[in-house]
Amino acid sequence: MTLSSPVAAATAAPPLDATPARALGEFIRAHRERLSPMAVGLPPGPRRRTPGLRREEVAQLCGVSPTWYTWIEQGRPVSASADALARIAVALQLSRAERAYLFELAAQRDPAEPDPAAQDAPASLLKSVELIDAPAYVLDRQWNALRWNAQAAALFIGWLDGARDQDRNLLSFTFTGAGAQSLIVDWETRARRLVAEFRADSIRHLNDAPTRALIDSLSAASDAFGRFWASQDVGEREGGTREFNHPTRGRLVYDQITFKPAHREDLKLVMLVGA
Repeated sequence: MTLSSPVAAATAAPPLDATPARALGEFIRAHRERLSPMAVGLPPGPRRRTPGLRREEVAQLCGVSPTWYTWIEQGRPVSASADALARIAVALQLSRAERAYLFELAAQRDPAEPDPAAQDAPASLLKSVELIDAPAYVLDRQWNALRWNAQAAALFIGWLDGARDQDRNLLSFTFTGAGAQSLIVDWETRARRLVAEFRADSIRHLNDAPTRALIDSLSAASDAFGRFWASQDVGEREGGTREFNHPTRGRLVYDQITFKPAHREDLKLVMLVGA
């Protein structure tokens, strides 16, 4: 029996899905092999050595060179545009979920994907906020509050209470709201973290007019926001403990939980559960 040494194991070739390019190639190859010629209107032809379509046939259906397509399947680090990936998705007859997975593997945005910001927030999501027995609210991609419940309005004095035409942006409230610094415990740490989270969350639409206008206006209105934004800090939006010094209820402690609805990752449902 032959035993492999630790050195040999460490230098062995990585698994096929060890890199994004290889994972993409494996995914495409698997779906090519399960697609029959008849499914795409091709004759069965002579006996095939491999199941499904040939690489040359997929390349022809996609309008790309067979060499380029072969390199993609082999996991080579070649450039794959969103348009080319869309043609591969159509040729392989990928489902909606499979197509979304393909573009995630390639770190590309699907050109056929509608801009979620152009769609109304699902009515069921907005309505569900009223059913939550804890402070809860829904944010859009610029972190404007679209809907909130009575508990959230009672907690966030100066943001979710007051006049109907009041600015409902979470960042604007945090950095320019009159009572934000006294309401939020350890304001500077939380505010800095909020900006880092927004930078990470807004990367896909950073140059959209509404996002750019928000950043510019806050940079002009708040020295603190300008400093934190210029720091280039990036952070994932995390849950955890949130503490408040409420003007009438005193010290309040919550655990924050954030959800992203399926197919609408530009929206967030935020809940504050009593700790």
